[in-house]
Amino acid sequence: MGRAFEFRKERKMKRWAAMSKTFARLNKDIILSIKEGGGIADPDLNARLRAVIQNCRAANMPKDNIERAIKKATDKDAADLKQVTFEGYGPHGIAVFVETATDNNNRTVANVRSYFNKCNGNLGTTGSVEFMFTHVCHFKVPSEGIDAEELELELIDFGAEDIGVDEDAIMIYGPFESYGTLQKKLEDDGREILESGFDRIPTDTKELDQEATAEVEKLIEKLEEDDDVQNVFHTMSSSTEDEG
Repeated sequence: MGRAFEFRKERKMKRWAAMSKTFARLNKDIILSIKEGGGIADPDLNARLRAVIQNCRAANMPKDNIERAIKKATDKDAADLKQVTFEGYGPHGIAVFVETATDNNNRTVANVRSYFNKCNGNLGTTGSVEFMFTHVCHFKVPSEGIDAEELELELIDFGAEDIGVDEDAIMIYGPFESYGTLQKKLEDDGREILESGFDRIPTDTKELDQEATAEVEKLIEKLEEDDDVQNVFHTMSSSTEDEG
């Protein structure tokens, strides 16, 4: 009975840790969207902020947390948050692209470099692996009553390149540059956007054995645990990763 309790407790703590990390990432997304939107904190006037708030709701982020993040972003004494990316190679030649949001670049550079070094990887220079990924945007909309093929035809002229059905939702993908155009089209058509964002899709992947996969996952885990890291993308084949 005691072991079962400890197991449930540990699992609950992991869920809370994951939720805390998600909220921290979204908190920075709110601040950056306001900064990039010229300091406009009204979601009706700032399309990117509006999209981030939709993501917050999808992640069940409390309304109070959202309002605090918006207030923090408009505070004249708020830390100057910047988006910084890092590129390098993990063990076994796996390319790794890291997106961060930081108010202390020296700290972030030192931390990211240490993770690569400790995990038998190498931090590279700007552009060393970026070409191995395609930068795309995505939107998630409800699928009820919608014909995916018809929707794709409607959105092609606005940048949509791929559409797929995911359980009760439709996923729409397009080039990074098409984000604003697709968002406006979906909103003008009165479609509910459940979630949206950006991804870096590897143009080619590498499959590793179980032992090698664990080595790469160790690096990815260290990076994702860092408070400054927003996203980590890599070229390891997903078929070998632990889905649990």
